[in-house]
Amino acid sequence: MIAFVLLFVLFFVWAIAGYLSLRSGAQKANERLGAKGEQALSSTHGLMLSNVSNILVLGTDHANTAERQGIDHSDSIMVVHTDPSRHRIVYLSIPRDLRVIVPGHGYDRVNVAYQIGGAALAIKTISSYTGLPMNHVIVVDFGEFRQLIDALGGVDINVPKPIFSDAFACPFSASRCATWQGYRFAKGIQHMNGRRALTYSRIRVNRLDPSETDVTRGARQQQVVQALLSKITSPTTMIKLPWLGEDLLRPMATDLSAGQLMQLGWIKLRASSTLHCRLGGDSQYIGGAWEIIPTEDNFSVIRMVEGTEPVRAPDLSSSLYAPGCSKGAMLP
Repeated sequence: MIAFVLLFVLFFVWAIAGYLSLRSGAQKANERLGAKGEQALSSTHGLMLSNVSNILVLGTDHANTAERQGIDHSDSIMVVHTDPSRHRIVYLSIPRDLRVIVPGHGYDRVNVAYQIGGAALAIKTISSYTGLPMNHVIVVDFGEFRQLIDALGGVDINVPKPIFSDAFACPFSASRCATWQGYRFAKGIQHMNGRRALTYSRIRVNRLDPSETDVTRGARQQQVVQALLSKITSPTTMIKLPWLGEDLLRPMATDLSAGQLMQLGWIKLRASSTLHCRLGGDSQYIGGAWEIIPTEDNFSVIRMVEGTEPVRAPDLSSSLYAPGCSKGAMLP
């Protein structure tokens, strides 16, 4: 009986310490987002545990702080659609070069919205184009998440095909870099530390497959972001909350509270169905740069995300940027 009471007390102390640590980190992440970003979101009714939610995830090289809004492009754009009643999570990838209307600025690439007006304008732009209300936002700073991945013990990434990159960001001495040719990644599931995951997310050229595009690079970035979010909301990480809680959100700016983050973890744990979707279109040279002109198929993909239309894979024979969805696995 005494042992049971002691165990209960230890659990209670652990739970309180973990929550307080996570709450401290969440409050600082809320401050980094700023009031404009939070005000652009659509309000939710009730708990995330029982209601559909759309979470916009932006990957950038700098955090979207209240002081630095509007400086950088968002390299990675993804909407996480949670549907707890169906035990379903959908990841919707949006190519950064997709040509859309940026409210107040006319047609441009979708990632320009973040450069002009930070998370607030990115939220309005993506919500306006997709018709999906954005209830929450997470801005991930690729430049700062390396230490977090190491603190979490690394992440598992399923590399879809072999990669041999160009010789960018050489990690060796000047003499060795003179003959070094680039990074290599084998096909299959690999456990990556922070440096390796960051390198994987930034590869622009794969010498083994010249047909890869910027959409491919975006998919790699989103793989890393998804793996990071999954690790953060995993039961193993929850156990470490008293020691890691505040550090977990250091590379992020978000409106999510500690309670909502814990709800998201539970939703992911219970999800029995995962869908990966992407928007796309046809490539066209406009104003000195290649852009992706969206097609009507994008709105069909939105209906797949919402669960009102059967899942259909991208028709890659028609375009490298074809929109569509895939059950379980990441899209190529």
